[in-house]
Amino acid sequence: MAIQINASDLQYTYSKTAIPGDDPKISGEPDSTLFNRNELYEVRYLINKLAELWGFKDKSSCLKIETMIKKHLPSEIRSQSNVKQWIQNNWKLY
Repeated sequence: MAIQINASDLQYTYSKTAIPGDDPKISGEPDSTLFNRNELYEVRYLINKLAELWGFKDKSSCLKIETMIKKHLPSEIRSQSNVKQWIQNNWKLY
């Protein structure tokens, strides 16, 4: 079973307010939905989903995803699926 992180595990500060109806869990998979790298629930959802998909067993891999999103993710990459692909393509660089 993959590790899941809690909000208290995250290293950066996030907004905790969401636009009504803006729920990344609707489809159940990272998709073309726009991703807000500053929203707590969106970042946590994506990290946990990727940890599940990729079978991560340790928290350090989840925190690496968080750092990649907050510090390195290009601003033009905006959908969940594109963020997922970018992380996958750039994993060894960070």
